[in-house]
Amino acid sequence: QVLLVESGGGLVQAGGSLRLSCAASVGSFSSFAMAWFRQAPGKEREFVSVISWNRDNIYYTDSVKGRFTISRDNAANKVYLQMNSLKPEDTAVYYCTAGPSTSIKSDSYYYWGRGAQVTVSS
Repeated sequence: QVLLVESGGGLVQAGGSLRLSCAASVGSFSSFAMAWFRQAPGKEREFVSVISWNRDNIYYTDSVKGRFTISRDNAANKVYLQMNSLKPEDTAVYYCTAGPSTSIKSDSYYYWGRGAQVTVSS
C-alpha cells in the first residue's frame, strides 16, 4: 500500500508563489513516476506535471510552463511542485499521484493523495 500526503496548499494573491510537497510512504518510491493533477470546481481533473523516477523526463501542461517546476527527492520520498506567478485560474485541488511511467492520463496512475487546496485571489 502506498500512502501519498500533500501539503503546502493555501490562499495566495495573484502573482504569488506556493510550494506543494507530497510525502510518499513506500519503499520503492524511486521506481515510480510522480505527477501532479488538479481539479477545479465543476471541472474534470487535469494533468499538471510529471517527473520520471530518474528525473530524465519532465512534462508540464502548456498553461503552467515557465511558472511551475516539479522536482523530487528520492532519498526523502518526496515530490514537489513550485508554483510561481500564480493566477486565479490555477485555483484547484492539487493531487499527487504515483505510477509506472510518465503519462498525462490520470488512469495511468496507481496511487493518489487526498489533495491540497490552492486558492489564488485576484
